[in-house]
Amino acid sequence: LPQHLASLAATAQEETWQSRQQLQAQRQEMARLQEELSRARQDGERWASALQRAQREALEREATRGAEQARQQELIRDMKKRLLELLREKDALWQKTEGIDTPVPSPVPRDPGLCARCHKDFRLLSRRYSCRWAVREWGLALGQCREGSALTSCSLSRLCQGKVCHSCSMDMGKHGRCCLICYQQRHLQAT
Repeated sequence: LPQHLASLAATAQEETWQSRQQLQAQRQEMARLQEELSRARQDGERWASALQRAQREALEREATRGAEQARQQELIRDMKKRLLELLREKDALWQKTEGIDTPVPSPVPRDPGLCARCHKDFRLLSRRYSCRWAVREWGLALGQCREGSALTSCSLSRLCQGKVCHSCSMDMGKHGRCCLICYQQRHLQAT
């Protein structure tokens, strides 16, 4: 009996020692996993802050690009206007040096980058149309001027001399497209 009790005590001690070893191994494993979890959380916070910073920088770049693009478009419009002014001044000086006393009055100047009717900005792929009737009448008026007859203000007021967008023009079949103003004037004259 004492030997049996001694062997039971030895096996119990052995089992407790093994359970302590397993408990210690599990604690070490738990400590290692907690350390990995804390490192993963730190990495997640770093990546989240990097993502927020990248998004903020992208928004700032987009805002800067939009402002720069608007500034460049305004600069292009100003340069077009200045170019037209310089061309008119050159024509006036040329007429003065050539001794031309009565210059042909030009129609109201319009921005070539805008529709003459709705003032829509022509883009790269926007379709713009010259009024075919206005071009035809302008050629007839210039022919009359070369023959010696003077242009009247009434005949010049009928000429639109503008480029119009697709929605502000009318399709006239084989004659091409014309602006709505000339189309309406033609139909009033026809009736």
